[in-house]
Amino acid sequence: MKHALGMIEVISIPAGIEMGDAMLKAADVELVSAHPVCAGKYIVVVTGEVAAVKSSVAAGTESCGMKLVDSIVIPNVDAQVAPAIVMCNDFGKVRAVGSVELFSLCAAVTAADAMVKAADVKLIEVRMGRGLGGKAFIILTGEVAAVNSAIRAANALEEVQGLVAESVVIPSPHPDLVRALV
Repeated sequence: MKHALGMIEVISIPAGIEMGDAMLKAADVELVSAHPVCAGKYIVVVTGEVAAVKSSVAAGTESCGMKLVDSIVIPNVDAQVAPAIVMCNDFGKVRAVGSVELFSLCAAVTAADAMVKAADVKLIEVRMGRGLGGKAFIILTGEVAAVNSAIRAANALEEVQGLVAESVVIPSPHPDLVRALV
C-alpha cells in the first residue's frame, strides 16, 4: 500500500465541518488541514494508505451531497505536498522561484504533486484560498530549468486545463523577496 492524499472542497462551512467529521470517522486517516476558504467554502485534506483515503473521501463526498465543489485522491503522493499545504516544508536554499496561481484548490494540490515528481524542485508553499477569492497558488524553488520544467508539467495536466490563472519564474529573486515568501 502506498501513501495517498485526499481532499474535498465544499460550498458551505457547516457542511464542510460535518464532512470532515465523516471523513475522519470513516477510515484511519490523518488530518492535514481543515478550514474555511474564501467565498464561504471549506476544505478538508487527509493522508493515509490509499484504501483508507479513498474510503474517507467517499464518506466525505456522500456526507456533503450537492454542496461538493471538487474532490481528489492522489495515490503515491509526493512527501512534499502535505507539508507544503501547511507551510512546513524543508526546502533548503532558495534558488529560482516559481509561482503558479490556479482557480481550483484541488487542481493546485494535483499540480503541486506533479511538479515535484516532474523535476528536481522543492515546494515552499501550496496556499489554499484564504484571502485569495477562492484561488490557490504554489510557490516552489530549484534551478531555473527545473522550475520551468515543473511548471510546464503542471500546465500539461488534464486536471488543470483552463484552471491556471498565471505563472512566473524568477531566476534570481532578491533576498528581501525570498524572506517575504518564506
